[in-house]
Amino acid sequence: MKKLCKILIKGLKIFAYHGVHKKEKNDGQDFILDINIWINAEKAVKKDDIKNTVNYSSVAKVCKKTMLGNKWNLIETVAEKVALKILKKFSIAKKVKVLLKKPKTSDLEFEYMAVEIIKSRDDI
Repeated sequence: MKKLCKILIKGLKIFAYHGVHKKEKNDGQDFILDINIWINAEKAVKKDDIKNTVNYSSVAKVCKKTMLGNKWNLIETVAEKVALKILKKFSIAKKVKVLLKKPKTSDLEFEYMAVEIIKSRDDI
């Protein structure tokens, strides 16, 4: 029987330069990611070896590199790029969910605005 496992990364903060306004692209701002990655953990559990799973530290580095690699207008685009990059980099990942939060976008008060993207291996 397959051992389905969900790896969670919550509150990954990355300073990047995305948004439709010039100030956002010039000055940058914090973005916060919550990431869920589903894998078949059967081999990882059996061998107790990090080579058979998704290393969350490596995922964080992929997210940062992806978010700093370009300046997109929409957080929808950013979230999709991050999700697809995770799937491409980690072949063991079956499905990825990225919740990308943007804590500040205007002078209005709110906790955050966000988008959530779900991608599977079929999407790459």
